[in-house]
Amino acid sequence: MAAELTAHQLIAKHRPTLDQALETIRTRAYWSPHPEHPKAYGEGGSLSLPEGKAAFDALLGTRFDLDQPGTDDWVGGEVSPYGPELGITYPHPDIDTLLPAMRAGMRAWRDAGAEVRAMVSLEILARISARTHELAHAVMHTSGQAFMMAFQAGGPHAQDRGLEAIAYAYVEQARTPDAAEWTKPQGKRDPLALNKRFTPVARGISLLIGCNTFPTWNGYPGLFASLATGNPVLVKPHPRAVLPLALTVRIAREVLADAGFDPNLVCLAAERPGEGIAKTLAVRPEIKLIDYTGSTSFGDWLETNARQAQVYTEKAGVNTVVIDSTDNYKGMLANLAFSLSLYSGQMCTTPQNLLIPRDGIATDAGAKSYDDVVADLAASVSGLLGDDARANGILGALVNPDVKTRLEAAAGLGEVALASREIANPEFPDAVVRTPVIVKLDGAKPDSEAAYLSECFGPVSFAVAVDSATDAVELLRRTVRDKGAMTVGAYTTSDEVSAAVEETCLEECAQLSLNLTGGVYVNQTAAFSDFHGSGGNPAANAALCDGAFVANRFRVVEIRKDA
Repeated sequence: MAAELTAHQLIAKHRPTLDQALETIRTRAYWSPHPEHPKAYGEGGSLSLPEGKAAFDALLGTRFDLDQPGTDDWVGGEVSPYGPELGITYPHPDIDTLLPAMRAGMRAWRDAGAEVRAMVSLEILARISARTHELAHAVMHTSGQAFMMAFQAGGPHAQDRGLEAIAYAYVEQARTPDAAEWTKPQGKRDPLALNKRFTPVARGISLLIGCNTFPTWNGYPGLFASLATGNPVLVKPHPRAVLPLALTVRIAREVLADAGFDPNLVCLAAERPGEGIAKTLAVRPEIKLIDYTGSTSFGDWLETNARQAQVYTEKAGVNTVVIDSTDNYKGMLANLAFSLSLYSGQMCTTPQNLLIPRDGIATDAGAKSYDDVVADLAASVSGLLGDDARANGILGALVNPDVKTRLEAAAGLGEVALASREIANPEFPDAVVRTPVIVKLDGAKPDSEAAYLSECFGPVSFAVAVDSATDAVELLRRTVRDKGAMTVGAYTTSDEVSAAVEETCLEECAQLSLNLTGGVYVNQTAAFSDFHGSGGNPAANAALCDGAFVANRFRVVEIRKDA
């Protein structure tokens, strides 16, 4: 069948977007081609809010056929954190059949070149963007995010991260020219002359191991970085969050076919309950790249055992905020309250440890004791979440029972400064919605360390009393060095303390946010400008996105001939 999309058409349509992305990763300025407001959709082929909801509803209780080879069973079992069963079944792979089929299209995909691969990838993103409302419901009902967060983080923000990865992939491949004429003078003799060709060559099949909480936001960077550098991508979703990535795979396969490429360059690997197919796939010799977001234990296992693959991991960390002083006390409290509450603290960037001098801090509202700061923060969180409708929109639902178990156990670790309360969701009565708990701990007591030096994923924060700002910085250093951190925050009016925190983050390789008191929060990052993680501490061995995230996904093969 003739291709519906030619290279010329794709380049004409998407080259301006790629060029703008390339410029933006250079300047680190704000830019996004993907609208954040729900009302921006519904024209030009994109689904409106009602159309997206209808498309999502139409998927429920159906068989999600992808027409990919090697299907030996149909599996499912997703239950929304809001209560309803999705009832969707997905193709289960016969790996020995599927993996060879995925490799079959690699030559044509390689020969297409970096620019065409980027354009096809951008067409995939464009079609994903047109279905943002449908994907938002899929993300909401697999992750427990409230709708607006699922729409923005699972839609335009995830798409921005995918585009960012495509831009970096293109830069790294274009760094070497396609061809060169090489001449070396030989004095009186004829010069030596060679014609050289340089071809980016993919490593092999890339395995994307999806996460439960942010299936698209955490999944798209690795997916598009691998695809744009020539690698087939096998998507292994989290068993509780299959639908968002299954929709992504379906769209990618449609675009690849329309552009004249083998759709099996992107496939899905759904699993039976308890099967643990990721471990089986991760050590297959065909798998040359792995992207993973999740627990430290499995991330460490991948790094140790998947020796044949380049492994990119984002694991657990203990995110820390140093609170030394502030010239905007009210703004600091409001900013922290929202950061602790957003998506029930189920973000890898949510602050956990708040390091506060036991003698208190200086503020524009006067001196505040440790107890004052903790009580005022608790009051700020309570005020933010006092209205149940607003609270549901900020908190979403707990993604799984383990989060609830940790939340309930946290109250027994120290003095509770803010108790978690249950919130009813009238639209989804079965949703488990809980406000954050804040627990006081004494940083000088060894028995407290077991609590605050371990990640307690969910709406749990520890207000850790320390002897001084100096002690806070040293505890920050030890935490990042030993446990890792995706984010670090600090509030201080002291140049000396600010310099000490900055130097600590530079030496321990952690991303730092200083004195945030407005509408930007420590647990949010902007594609094209902010780096998510650093790859330099135990929380993650890669950053989203930089050159290192894409450059090792391909190698350059040279062919030279006498001129």
